[in-house]
Amino acid sequence: MSLLRNALTLAAVTLLSLGGATIPAGPAAAADPTPGAPKKLFSINDSRVDESSGLAKSAKYENIWWTVNDSGDTARVFGVDAKGKVRVELKFKAPVRDVEAVGVDRDGTIYIADIGDNNRTRKTIEVYTIPEPAQLEDEENVKFHRYDFEYPDGAHDAETLLIEPETKRLYFVTKVKTKAGAIYAAPETSSREGTNELTKLGDAPASSFGVTDGTFMPDGKTVVLRTYMDVATVAWGDTPTLVARADTPMAQGESVAVGPTGTDILVGSEGDNSPVYQMAPPAKKSAAKPPASSAPTAKPKPAASANTEPKQNHSLRWIIIGAALLALIITFVTFPPGRRERLDRMAENARLTGQPPPNPHGRRRSNA
Repeated sequence: MSLLRNALTLAAVTLLSLGGATIPAGPAAAADPTPGAPKKLFSINDSRVDESSGLAKSAKYENIWWTVNDSGDTARVFGVDAKGKVRVELKFKAPVRDVEAVGVDRDGTIYIADIGDNNRTRKTIEVYTIPEPAQLEDEENVKFHRYDFEYPDGAHDAETLLIEPETKRLYFVTKVKTKAGAIYAAPETSSREGTNELTKLGDAPASSFGVTDGTFMPDGKTVVLRTYMDVATVAWGDTPTLVARADTPMAQGESVAVGPTGTDILVGSEGDNSPVYQMAPPAKKSAAKPPASSAPTAKPKPAASANTEPKQNHSLRWIIIGAALLALIITFVTFPPGRRERLDRMAENARLTGQPPPNPHGRRRSNA
C-alpha cells in the first residue's frame, strides 16, 4: 500500500505541474489590520511646558515641533524634539494675554496666536511673529512683529490659527462648545499698522466639541481640525467641506501638527508630561466594489478569443498525458512483473491441456 500511495502522490504532483496548477506554500502573512492607527511618539516631560496648547512642525529643523503654553504664561515658545525633550526656549517681550495657538510658514517664521477670549470681551486679537533661530539655542529677547485683528461681528473665543502654505494668508477658527465654530479670514496681506478686519467665510465643518487647533497639510488642499474628542480632515476651498473624522487616544485634545513624514499628523493634549500621538489624517473610506456576479459581463475581444483555444487545447493535452501516466503507474504497482509472467504461463498451460484459464485473484475458473 505504501508503494501505491507514493505512486499516486507522484502522479498527482505530476498532473498538477503539467496542468499549470500551483501548490500553496502555507498561509500568507496578514496585513496590518489598522494602518495609520495612533501610536504614542513621545511625551513632553519638562516642567516649563505644563499646558501645551498648540503644536507646529518646524520648517527649518527636522523632527522639531514648536509649542506654547495656554493662558497665564509669558511670551515664549519651546522647540521639542521627537523624544519629547525641549531643545530650545525662545522668549520675546510682548504683553500677551491668552496665547492659544502656534504656526510656522514655509519660510521659517513662527506665528504665536494670542487669540483666546473665554469671556468674549476683547476688542482685538493679536498674532506675533518671530523667526526660527539660526541655531537651537535659548534666546531671551527675540525681535518680534505684532499684527492686530478684529472680528466683523463681535468678540469670539478662538484657539485655532491656520496658515495657508502658498500665500501665508491667516485664518482663525472660533471655539464654540454648543455648536460648530466659524472660519474667519485675514486680509490677503496683513498689515502691522492699524487693525486688520477679518472676514467670515462660514461655519467650520467639524463637530460641536469645540475646535481647539488646526493645521494645513503641506499640499495646501486639506486642513486637519482638532477638537476635544477627535480630528477632522477638511477639503479646503471657497466652501471648506468635511471629508472624514476619527477619534484620538486622549479626551482633552489641544493640539495638532503635521507629522514627521509630512503626510501624517501629531495630536497632543495639555498638562504635565503631556503625550503626543502620531496617526494618519482621517480619510474617506472608498466605496465597496460590487460582487463579481452583479457586474455586467463584458464580451471578449476577438483577439482574446483567438488566443484562448490553443491554450485550452494545450492544457487538455497535458492533462490526458498525465492521466495516462497515472493509469500506467497503477497498472505496474497492481501487477508486478513476476506475477504477470506467472499468469501468462498458467494461461498457456491451461490452453494446451484443455483446463480452465487461471483466475487472476487466485482461484481456478470452472468450465461449467
